[in-house]
Formats: sequence, C-alpha cells, structure tokens
Amino acid sequence: MLDALNITSILIFLVLLFISIAFHETMHAVVSYKLGDDLAKSHGRITLNPLRHIDPFLTLFLPFAMLLLGMSPILAAKPVPINTNRISGDEWGLAAVGLTGPVSNLFLASVGAVLIGLITPTGLLADILKLFVQLNVGLFAFNMLPIPPLDGSRLLYAIAPPSVQSVMEKIEQMGIFITLMFIFLLLPLFEPLLISVNNFFLTFFLG
Repeated sequence: MLDALNITSILIFLVLLFISIAFHETMHAVVSYKLGDDLAKSHGRITLNPLRHIDPFLTLFLPFAMLLLGMSPILAAKPVPINTNRISGDEWGLAAVGLTGPVSNLFLASVGAVLIGLITPTGLLADILKLFVQLNVGLFAFNMLPIPPLDGSRLLYAIAPPSVQSVMEKIEQMGIFITLMFIFLLLPLFEPLLISVNNFFLTFFLG
C-alpha cells in the first residue's frame, strides 16, 4: 500500500514530467509552424497545457507497466502531427523539427541547474530541482537515439543513404506497437551510450 511520502513523490514526478513533455512537444509544433507546416497549430499543439500533449497509453500506462515489470520506463507524449510535404528544407527541415524537442529538454535541464546554483536550495526544493534536471537530461538522451520514431532518427534520415532511409521508413510505417518493439530490442545495445550521455550532462549540470 502506498504511503503519503510515495504518493507525494509520484505526484511531483508526474508534474515535472508533464511540464517537460509539454515544453518538448510545443517546441516541435512551433518549429514545424515556422518552417511552413500549420498542422500541429491547427490541432492546438502550440500550447504549454500538458493535457494537449498527454497520451493515455504512451505517457501513463506504458511507463507504469514497465516500472512494475522492473524495467526502465520509456517516457513519451502524444506525437505532434506534421505534414512532411509542407516543411521547408526537406530532410534538414524535418531534422530541425525533430531535434528541437530533445534540445528543449536540455535547455530545461540547464534552467534547473542555474536555479540550483543561484538559490542553493535545500530539502524538498533541492530534490525537486535535481529531479527536474535528471528527468530532462534523460529525456534528451533517450529521444536523441537514432531509432524511428524517436527524434534522433530525423538527423539520421538527413545524413543516411537512401537504402537506410527506406528501412527506417518501413519501420515507422509498421505502427506504434512495432516501433516500440524495435526500441525495446535495440535499447540494450544503446544502453552504454545512454548511460555515458546521462552521466556527462549530469556531471556538467550538477557537478
């Protein structure tokens, strides 16, 4: 049975997660709009309201199911709709849209680190700010993996030969459950890289 402390910790984590993913997805939508695609804007995704970005399965059910199974959770939001034919800059424009999300999380991590340095918090506030930094560094590192449909795959699309692009497109066309399966299968291969990236930025931000 959950006690009050655990419930409070879960609520704090969810609030920080919702803030982080709302900013992440909003920046996707903003950049796609600036590059000529108004689809996300027409769907009301240029907003920091987390309710517009939460997916019941990806954001809530899947992470908790993975935690119950003793696995590191995948934290994801409702994908921002994009009309790729309207984005200027071809693959590099799409790469800019994709990379904006993870970079926005790195920005939030830096904001948290600056606040820690400026106000030298203690107690619960210190824990919240450190968790905010850790969460956003984790979101950055995970989303930068070059696995479709993660954001890092958009950069790979821009530099990969047509044969590799074709394979990536086929993976994305298989639907969310198949792509999640690919992520599950490939995560162990990328785990050392994820740990290294996480440790590098956490050391940089938190010392």
